[in-house]
Amino acid sequence: MSDYYAVIGNPVAHSKSPFIHAAFAQQTGQDLVYERILAPLDGFARAVDAFRSEGGLGLNVTVPFKLEAYALAQEKGARAHDAQAVNTLKFEGATVFGDNTDGIGLVRDIERNLNFAIQGLDILLMGAGGAAQGALSVLLQARPARLVIANRTLEKAERLAQRLRAAHGLSPALLSAKGYRELSGQAFDVVINSTSASLDGSVPELPEGIFAPGCLAYDMMYGKGVTPFLERALSQGAARVADGIGMLVEQAAESFFIWRGVRPQTAPVIAALKGQ
Repeated sequence: MSDYYAVIGNPVAHSKSPFIHAAFAQQTGQDLVYERILAPLDGFARAVDAFRSEGGLGLNVTVPFKLEAYALAQEKGARAHDAQAVNTLKFEGATVFGDNTDGIGLVRDIERNLNFAIQGLDILLMGAGGAAQGALSVLLQARPARLVIANRTLEKAERLAQRLRAAHGLSPALLSAKGYRELSGQAFDVVINSTSASLDGSVPELPEGIFAPGCLAYDMMYGKGVTPFLERALSQGAARVADGIGMLVEQAAESFFIWRGVRPQTAPVIAALKGQ
């Protein structure tokens, strides 16, 4: 029998993960099947137990279950501890291992696929929710000059910044939190939208001049065409824009490596998804 993996979430019908992992398996000669699991909002743990009873070896976890997956994992990688959220579960015997591959997926897409080095740059990360939590520690490991978290609810961004500063001995000059109005007069080399605003067609109000010359605007969301955030970025002078398709494939590749010990090539899968 083929080894069994899946993505679990609610909703989950839209997930491109089965296509991505099927492509990885074919490319690397791995014998596996990968499905979607729609878990009830109050039934994540039960759905995971059912998956394991059927011989399941690993799960990708999407909204809204990443915090529950973190609590479920008995062993956790450093990235999961920093994010306090898990998007990858691996089952070995009675052990449940949890990791978070969102941040490494984002940074690999920016630095390898887009050829945009983060070291020494000023980074603005919009949002302080789960997507931002998953990205922060890996962004900081890329050694930016500074990283600012901007959020409508400033207190939430401040708590996130304080937790990461305390955990890693970082200075407020390197990692800070601000409300959107406080950004007036500042410019950034990379502006990353981790909010879900693009899904409903809205964009957080960014001051004019926020995009420095040569700036990359990156939206973790993706869809048909340019997202509302990227449209705004282009109209305000961003030199380059990218959506989250590359991040999606790169975080999946890291999950695949955790499960199978094989690192697939991502470029052909990204190209296939963009061609759909």
